Amino acid sequence: MGRSYSFECGRCGYTARVSGGPDRGVNLHVQTISCRDCHALYDAVIRMRVPDEQWPRLLRGGLSFQLRPIGQGREPGPPTFAAALNRLQYRGAPRYRWVSFRLQCPVSALHRVDPWNDPDKCPQCAGFMEKTVLPFRLWE
Repeated sequence: MGRSYSFECGRCGYTARVSGGPDRGVNLHVQTISCRDCHALYDAVIRMRVPDEQWPRLLRGGLSFQLRPIGQGREPGPPTFAAALNRLQYRGAPRYRWVSFRLQCPVSALHRVDPWNDPDKCPQCAGFMEKTVLPFRLWE
C-alpha cells in the first residue's frame, strides 16, 4: 500500500502532496520527481500492472487514461498518477503483465526531470521541504 504525504517548504510556502521517493502499491509503482521546467514535484508512474490481453489496446490508446506517446516515436508514455489511481481494476483476468515507463513530467514529455527523495530541496527556492507526520492519502 502506497502513501502520499504533504511536503511544505518553510522558506517560500510551496506545498506538494507526493510520496517523497519510490513507493509502490498492488498495481502501481511511483517515483517522486522534481521537474526543472515546472518547478514542481510530481509522482510519476514507473511501473503498472495491466491485463496481458489488454496491452495491445493500451498501445493504441484504447482505455480512458490513454498512454501518451513520448516524443516522435511510438513508445508509450505513462499515465498520470491520478489517472492510474482512478483506473478500474480488472478482476478475473488470467494473466497480468508489468509495464515499465521512464520518468516523465505529467505536464509535458519534453520537460527535464530528476528523481526526488525525502529529505531534499524545494524545486522553487532550494530550501529543504518538511514532511507531515501522518500520510495525506493511502493508495493501492
